[in-house]
Parts: sequence; structure tokens; C-alpha cells
Amino acid sequence: MSILPRGVKNVLAKSPSDVVILSALRTPITRSYKGGLKDAYPEELLATVLKATLEANPNLPPAVIEDVAVGVVLSELGGSKAARMAMNHAGYDNKTSLYTVNRACSSSLQAINNIAAQIRTGMISVGVGAGMESMTRNYGSRAIPVDLWPALKEDPNKDVRDCIMPMGLTSENVAERYGVSRADQDAFAVKSHAAASKARSSGAFAQEIVPVTTRFQEVDKQGNKVGEEKTITVSQDDGIRDNASLEGMAKLKPAFKPDGASTAGNSSQVSDGAAALLLMRRSTATELGLTSSIKGKFVSAVTAGCAPDEMGIGPALAIPKLLQQHGLVNDDITRWEINEAFASQAIYCLRELGLEGAWEQGKVNPDGGAIALGHPLGATGARMASTLLHGLARDGGEMGVMSMCVGTGMGMAGLFVREA
Repeated sequence: MSILPRGVKNVLAKSPSDVVILSALRTPITRSYKGGLKDAYPEELLATVLKATLEANPNLPPAVIEDVAVGVVLSELGGSKAARMAMNHAGYDNKTSLYTVNRACSSSLQAINNIAAQIRTGMISVGVGAGMESMTRNYGSRAIPVDLWPALKEDPNKDVRDCIMPMGLTSENVAERYGVSRADQDAFAVKSHAAASKARSSGAFAQEIVPVTTRFQEVDKQGNKVGEEKTITVSQDDGIRDNASLEGMAKLKPAFKPDGASTAGNSSQVSDGAAALLLMRRSTATELGLTSSIKGKFVSAVTAGCAPDEMGIGPALAIPKLLQQHGLVNDDITRWEINEAFASQAIYCLRELGLEGAWEQGKVNPDGGAIALGHPLGATGARMASTLLHGLARDGGEMGVMSMCVGTGMGMAGLFVREA
């Protein structure tokens, strides 16, 4: 039995113990190996959003921030040492502690949830939930472990071995088992790019994006650096295809199996980026005179497990669990952000959740998703939370849900409320 307050009225009610959000910022998300942030370090991106968090909250003394949790998936040593260096470089006080979190694609949502839990239990009053990832620097061999305990590779339990199944094959499994056609996947991808293109051109992302000034050097078709290194400022997402079309999508070859339906066009992009949210107890915001800066509140998050070889169905399990805990139904939610790891799994989840109509009405990923914007693993959760909160503010919606599938067979979902 849930002990959480149930129903819309209770979720929207304000309490001194609420975990509120004062800022939600991200870097641009750019294409790995080719995009504007390909030569940036993950900790460089993290330092950028952490510094921007301080600048966005000038009346908050840095020493008041007690802990920082950073979602990281691929960085060396879990990114813990580099992330701490980045935090200090950004101007945080030595009294502020830091740790990193790895729950694969939901790592920075987990970081946000961890900070919120620390606030609720009185461990801290103010913290930052963030995420960073440079897939340019750390993808490849670090994505799937090779030096494993032999007993795991030889285990007769298929689910054990499937934990290291390439994500693309899990996408194909979902498509085959649940009847998601190539045509539907391509159409979904085109709509993602169209929505993201419209959002970018209209300036919808301007309030959430922090420009990054970094190094950049051109590469040739073989990936070799050419020309002189230069300094650039990246201020927009660069994976969005303004002219994405069904005809263009149909020409792409399957990426993961010869007769498959998942392609480079209808799958999420390998990306680089970072994001951060500043959270505190509402009573602390009141004491510090910061109530006018509150953008929203983080209500709660849940996780749910599923078979590793169809990990993409995770949101279809996590979202109902989240809504049920709070006595909510789909119609209570005004905006959804569901990560587009692959069009196959996103479409399945929409169908299973009864959200196809909401997607057609522009209530699900209205500014595009990871197929167009990219999926920098450790940063995706915080990026989605930022897009969700800023989108709710623009649209005037009250409650938003974000969710993603998670490698090895999981889903995670979080509930947010707009206040600004």
C-alpha cells in the first residue's frame, strides 16, 4: 500500500517539506565524433553547467550547496575524480561533497532522485542533481564489458547473458515481438526531428541551454583531424535534421541485423552533453528568500525491472507504477518526456500506455526526443528534466512525467510539478 499523498490535489499541494527546483540547465546536445562538443571533456561540460547553476542563482552562497550527485556511465573511474575537479573548478566550496551515479540511461534522473531523498530525510537541505557524458571520448569498448567472470558468460540462465546484449538487438526484439513496423519507426523518427527543428528555430530551448566555449578541430571522413584547432562557442543542439523525411529514412540500411528495422535514423544518436538541476527543501528556500526563484518541484521517481533482452519496454512498466503511487491517471499529466532510445521501444510504450493520442496531440516529446536531440547517456535524465520543466512553463501545464528505458532491463519514471 502506498503511503504517498494520492490524487491531483495532494500532488499539487505545497508543503514546507517539498523538494523544489530553482534552476534546470543543460549544455547543447551535439553529435559525437562530428558535433560541436566532440573535442570537449565530459568534466568540462559538467563544469559549464555547474558554474551556470551558480550564476542562475546569484543570491545563493555556493557554500550552502551541500552535495552534488552526477550521473555518469562511461567515464574513467566512474567520473568521480574528474567530476569533483570540475565542481571545484566551477567555484563550489570545498565543504560541498560530490559523488557519481550509474544507472545507465537513467543515471542523472537517479542523481536527481538521490538528492531529493537526501533532502527529504534531512541529510542535506540543498543539492544538485546533474549528469555528464562525452560518448566521443568514452564510447566503444567501455559500452559493453569484455573482461567478465567466465561463469557469467557460461551461465545457462539466458537473462544473465542478455545483460550484455547490444542495445540495438533489444530494439529489434521489441519490434519483432510486439509488431512495430519499420514504416512506423521511420514515421516516428521524422516527427521527432520535425518537432525538435520547430523548437530550436522558435527559440524554445533558449532558456534551458548554456552555451559552451571549447576547442574544435575538423575531421576527415576517416576520422583524422585536419586543419588548425580553433575556439568555438556551441549554443544549439546540432543533431536535429531540419529536412528529415520518410523518403530519406527509408533509404537507410538496418544498423544491427541484416533484416532488422532499427536504423541510424530511427534510433537515438550517440551524443555529448551535460545538465544540472538545483534542488532544495521548500522551507530552506523560504528561509533564504528564494521562493520567487522556484521553478517547480520534484515529486518522486520509481524504477521497474523487465527482461534484459527487451529492456526498451521499461517505461511501460515504470510509468503506471509511478502514477498508481500517487492516485493519478494519464489525463492528469499535461506533458510527457519519454526517452527515444529507439523508435521501436518508444512506439511500443506509447501503445501499451495508451498515449498514442497524446503523442499525436503533441503532449509527448513535443520538442522532439533523443532520436533528434541525442542521448548522452549519463546526462539524458537531467536533460529531459530540464526540457520538461521549461516546456511546462511555456505551455502552462501543471504536471509532467519523464521516463526512459534502462540497459540490462529496467525502466525509470519521475513526476514533476511546475510552479513558475
